[in-house]
Amino acid sequence: MTENTASTTAAPPTRSLAGRTILMSGGSRGIGLAIALRAARDGANVALLAKTAEPQPRLEGTVHTAAAAIQEGGGGALAIVGDVRDDGLVADAVAQTAERFGGIDVVVNNASAIDLSTTAELPMKKYDLMQDINTRGSFLLAKTALPWLAQSSAAHILTLSPPLNLNPRWAGQHLGYTIAKYGMSLVTLGLAEELRQQGIAANSLWPRTTIATAAVRNLLGGDQMVARSRTPEIMADAAWEILTRDPSECTGNFFIDDEVLAEAGVTDLSTYGGPAEELELDLFLDG
Repeated sequence: MTENTASTTAAPPTRSLAGRTILMSGGSRGIGLAIALRAARDGANVALLAKTAEPQPRLEGTVHTAAAAIQEGGGGALAIVGDVRDDGLVADAVAQTAERFGGIDVVVNNASAIDLSTTAELPMKKYDLMQDINTRGSFLLAKTALPWLAQSSAAHILTLSPPLNLNPRWAGQHLGYTIAKYGMSLVTLGLAEELRQQGIAANSLWPRTTIATAAVRNLLGGDQMVARSRTPEIMADAAWEILTRDPSECTGNFFIDDEVLAEAGVTDLSTYGGPAEELELDLFLDG
């Protein structure tokens, strides 16, 4: 390589996910798919470990349609039908991803189950499902991918979970779900500290408002709630901002989507939804 001596000031590196490999739990639709498509625009590779192999009446998209969209968007794609609760399937997903793309740079813990029932009304089967997918699944996917992340110079673990807010309101409203989501956040907190010296970043990302996804429509308030939500692209753009940062300088954070974008100079959020005063504040955020 020829050295350029015309200037003593090097140009800043272009931030991009080009050539990097992302392994994501879920991602057939909603926020996960939006993150994957944003990465695909850079030319990233995205492997999706998701359960939806066939179309469902109330759910748009499958892991296969998502993979096709990623390829159409400019990225490499690998569709893996599997369950993040299954140790063997997760190990196989990690192995398939590394074999197909030569390694793993990013893990995105996107898969999550939700049930906002009170303690008395929450079936233990639903409680176990939330703990197994949300907390255990996030721990397992990150743990299993660690040998490959350790070989990357741009290693990130990004978990879609909220700040650890100990306001009793949240546990008091839906204890089972709160335990499951805060468990995901504890994965971030612990891994950030444990992996700091290895240069592997661990961060969480959470939306300021509800996001227009199938979960919001089907479980939280129908079309009326969707109308008061921002689009998934705000989370995708915020995730891109985080994942293109130096992992040695960006770890242990509980990011909120609009704060990430504001730090990047993006203050006009009208493209993501209506006026802020008309939007629904998301769970786990006070006021």
